[in-house]
Amino acid sequence: MLQRQLRAVAYLAELARQSTAPPDFGSEDSVLKVVWNGSSPGRVYWLMNALAAVIACYGLLENSTAVIIGAMVVAMLLGPISGVALGLNEGDRRLLWTAVVSLTGGVIWILAISIVIGLIHHDEPLTEAILSRTDPKLFDLMIALAGGAAGAVAVVSPRVGTAIVGVAVATALVPPLAAAGLLMARGEFALSGGALLFALTNVVAIEVAFSAVFWIGGYRRLTAIGGGRVLIFLRHNLLSLAVLVVLAVMLGMQLRQAMSRALFETRVTSVLQQRFSPATGYFLTDVRFTRDHGTNIVRAVVRGPKVPSAAEVAAAQSVLPSSWGGRRLELRVRYIQVVIVTPHGAMFDASGADDSNE
Repeated sequence: MLQRQLRAVAYLAELARQSTAPPDFGSEDSVLKVVWNGSSPGRVYWLMNALAAVIACYGLLENSTAVIIGAMVVAMLLGPISGVALGLNEGDRRLLWTAVVSLTGGVIWILAISIVIGLIHHDEPLTEAILSRTDPKLFDLMIALAGGAAGAVAVVSPRVGTAIVGVAVATALVPPLAAAGLLMARGEFALSGGALLFALTNVVAIEVAFSAVFWIGGYRRLTAIGGGRVLIFLRHNLLSLAVLVVLAVMLGMQLRQAMSRALFETRVTSVLQQRFSPATGYFLTDVRFTRDHGTNIVRAVVRGPKVPSAAEVAAAQSVLPSSWGGRRLELRVRYIQVVIVTPHGAMFDASGADDSNE
């Protein structure tokens, strides 16, 4: 009985030791081999990225999420990004150069194919799937950082399948690149620039996350010599970190402006709904916001039995919130006449007191 108890205790101790053991990272040689293979462009690399670009373009034009996901499945941009990260950590200029050339070539390749498809389908309308990838947010940067870290863990750990995680990371790159190419073909360079910024944000965030995970996993051959390891790591990744900080500040400011504008538009709409409510004889159907020479224009569409007077519009404008961005605010009301008809004729008064017999 005592021997059984001792064996049970030993078994439980072994389970506890295994549960607290450090992650089982792959050997350095195997990881280097995987990264080198992914960073070296070949026929499969160019073919798969070309197919990804074609699928992404038509998925964006069809506004089909399922098709866009298909483009993410076949993309092969994760390998060169991991090569850049590991090349910086290891101080391997050959690997770094190979990965940079491969990544740059892949991006240009996808853009070129997307521009050709955009020229072929120049008359197709811009979809929500395209426009949504022209305005990167700070949240997109955080998602890319988390995705890059997951991809790096998959590379260095044999317990995690690299296929699924690699696909999840690569998906953040091909759709905005395809959107940028489609917009370039239409001459929409401002929107195209936003899509390229989206792609750049993801590339930089993924690379920084890869470098951090590789460094934590022990892939820092040069930084292991002497002290100041963290400082050496920061020095090797100084450019990437600087770009990441700049992007974070830009996207953070953009997010703050977007939230401020959304709050302003919500408040304006709420005030107009009170001023032009059924109780006053009107019904507010739509509110749109535009900008014209430094002035924020609020265009309200109002339905009712009588035209609102200039005094009523001025009174409504006077109670609107302060203009967003410090610009002058101007309210413009578009009136749609509503005639209420009864068996006795048309009612022109909002209260229905006066009837007109036809």
